Amino acid sequence: MTKNRTSTITRKTRETDITVTVDLDGTGKADVSTGVGFFDHMLDSFARHSFIDLKVKADGDLHIDAHHTVEDTGIVIGQAIKDALGDFGGITRFGHAYIPMDETLSRASIDLCKRPYLIWKVDFRRDKIGDMDTELLKEFFHALAGNGGMCLHVENLYGENNHHIAESCFKATARALRTAVSLDPRLGGKAASTKGSL
Repeated sequence: MTKNRTSTITRKTRETDITVTVDLDGTGKADVSTGVGFFDHMLDSFARHSFIDLKVKADGDLHIDAHHTVEDTGIVIGQAIKDALGDFGGITRFGHAYIPMDETLSRASIDLCKRPYLIWKVDFRRDKIGDMDTELLKEFFHALAGNGGMCLHVENLYGENNHHIAESCFKATARALRTAVSLDPRLGGKAASTKGSL
């Protein structure tokens, strides 16, 4: 293994105060507190299935709604992952995963290429899951991809239960990321690109 692939990022605005620590070579430990219960559950699952140790402390203006907290947490997690990757050299770069949960099947595909893009093909039948607005899920993934240098495609192929749909999207993204950030010794620390760098 090369350098220690960890990062701590703090971002403070008038709306949120968020600190995130990641270890890309962890075991999936999570210590998450955002004040949004369902979101905490999703981030815990994200850590567990990506094998990325994730610590999140977010204080946001929840008296308004959860929008700023969820989106800004995505920003900071993305920034921390990107920072921990350094020059992106030596990583597998691509990853994909299909995740079934009962009646639901979702897939995610990732290219860690420093050219952010999100394709989000996920629909929900309810406005809320627990205490979280379902429309905020896209905002989180958009912020994660944009700040993490990820080209990320997330699709729910079918499903009925909104909890299952959301959770399978987080797990699929986590599993895809787990592959993409893994080091391939055959690359010798170089970028997996014909350009020679990303």
